[in-house]
Formats: sequence, structure tokens, C-alpha cells
Amino acid sequence: MKRRLVLFAIVLACVGLFLPGTESTQAQVRRLSLATGGVGGVYYPLGGAMAKIWMEKIPGLIVTAEATGASVMNARLVHRGEAQLALIQNDIAYYAFEGTEMFEADKALGKLRGMAVLYPEVIQIVTLKETGIKTIADLKGKRVAVGAPGSGTEANARQILELYGFYDPVAKRYTDITPEFLAFAPAAAALKDGKVDAAFLTAGIPTAAVIELAATHNVVLLPVEQDKAEALMARWPFYTRLTIPMRTYKTLEEDVPTVSVMAMLVASVDVDAELVYQMLQALFLPESLKLLCATHVRGCDIQRERALEGMSIPLHPGAERFYKGE
Repeated sequence: MKRRLVLFAIVLACVGLFLPGTESTQAQVRRLSLATGGVGGVYYPLGGAMAKIWMEKIPGLIVTAEATGASVMNARLVHRGEAQLALIQNDIAYYAFEGTEMFEADKALGKLRGMAVLYPEVIQIVTLKETGIKTIADLKGKRVAVGAPGSGTEANARQILELYGFYDPVAKRYTDITPEFLAFAPAAAALKDGKVDAAFLTAGIPTAAVIELAATHNVVLLPVEQDKAEALMARWPFYTRLTIPMRTYKTLEEDVPTVSVMAMLVASVDVDAELVYQMLQALFLPESLKLLCATHVRGCDIQRERALEGMSIPLHPGAERFYKGE
């Protein structure tokens, strides 16, 4: 009788290993948080599509795409271990890893590692035709929304405006313009009301907020001239030249030369290298790229062949292995 009870207990234990919800099964499930951006931006829908791809392609992996305050917040979330993955501008990732700009107080956020560069984040300098402003030089004496304090947009605005003599890096202050520290949504409202004359925005194009503004107002985008773009890139190598096609917004009368940074996917160095390798394998499958393209037009820019262009921080070991083709 005792022998039968022992055998029965062994059978139950073995069956328990395969029952759903048991401790053994749960141990095989891996959960990751992907920090994205606001629900009205590009990061959030693309992050959701990435999470879907990874959960479908990698057994036992659960990825949650979280709405956040985007790049600056995301860098801190990953470093603190509150997110394991994030979408971040490549310039913000660089500042975070080096402990510069808005991360001076944080010091270096050394847990960030690159997985892939995704698509351009375009610097758009928006004004209305009625202001008569046609160039960045015309901003002298004007009220300019330069982005929220400590944001990536504000860093982009400072670096560009410095080239035109509108920012003093020694005194750390704007000159010959009146800066308004506004994110683009309130800046667009201020443009409509005539409370600012121009506004900086860094985002994938077309940007929904600019489309909305162009629906009721004659929107103009200011060009970044070639010599200024080259000077900017010489100092800050994460910038690239880019042209905004006239068709992007209905009120544009010609193509607009500007510069861009890049959106990139990062991971914590603590994420398992084999898992990062598998995630990149899944992400660059033809059917995955098709889903990303269908999710948002900027998803169509994501290509394995260009995934290291603009990489501004060290690669994750799993990503190094993936791009080496091992």
C-alpha cells in the first residue's frame, strides 16, 4: 500500500510539471516591458507591433508596450530596470550613455545598449505663411517654441540655433529670440493664436500634429541650409541630412531640406544575449517588416541593411552576434 502511495505521488508530481499555471511552467515565461511614447505618436503603435511580433515568434515571451513620455524618460526607465527595452532617439541615447545634456545630473546611464536603428526623426521648424518668416535667420527678434525643457527637441533646437547665432553655449542662453519652452501640442495652439511665431518639432513624418495644423492654417517649414547642416553633422555625428518632400503636408510649396536624428531600439545590458539575438531574428523576418510597414508609414523605413546607420551607443552582445551573421 505504501509503495502504491509513493508511486501515485510521483505521478502527480510529474503531471504537475506540465499543468498550466504551475510554478515550473511559469518559470519558463519571460516578461519584458517595452517603453514607447505617447499614444498619439509613432513609438506607441510601432512598439505594439514589435511586441506582437516577438510574442508570436518566440515561445514563452511576453512583451508589454508601455505608453511613456518617450526618449528621455525611456533612457532612465531602462537604466533603472523599470523597462528592459525602449524606443529612443539616437541623440538622446548618446547623451544618456555619456551623461551629458539633460543627463548631467544622472551621470552616465551605462546599462543602455543598442539593438537597431529604425527610421529618421525629422527636425521640423514650423511656422505659418502669415508670419512672413522664410528662413531660420528670419527668427531674429521672434518668439520661438523650442520644445519642452530638457527634451530632445529642445536639445536639437539649441544646437541648430547656435549655428545661426541665436544660442550662446558659454552663457547657456538663447540670444536675439524669445524662447518658449513648449512641447509641440501647446506650441501648435500658440501658433494658431499668434502667441509664438515658430516652433521646433522632432518626430517621424508625416507628423499628425502638423497635418492637423495644416488642415486649418497655411503651414511653412523652414529649411536648414546645406552649409549649416554640414557644420551640425561635423560636430554632432548622430545628425543626418534629409529632405522633407513637398507632398508630406498639403500646404508645402516645395521640398524642404533639413536634418534628422534617428529612432532606435535599445535594450538593457541585463537582457539575455540569446534572447536579444532571437528578437532581432524575428523583427527582421519579411512578414514582420510587412506588419511594421502596415502599422505606420515610418515602419516601412526599418531595414536590416541600415540598422547600424546612426548607432550612437555600444551594441548589445546579442545584437553584435546577430549583425555578424553568427
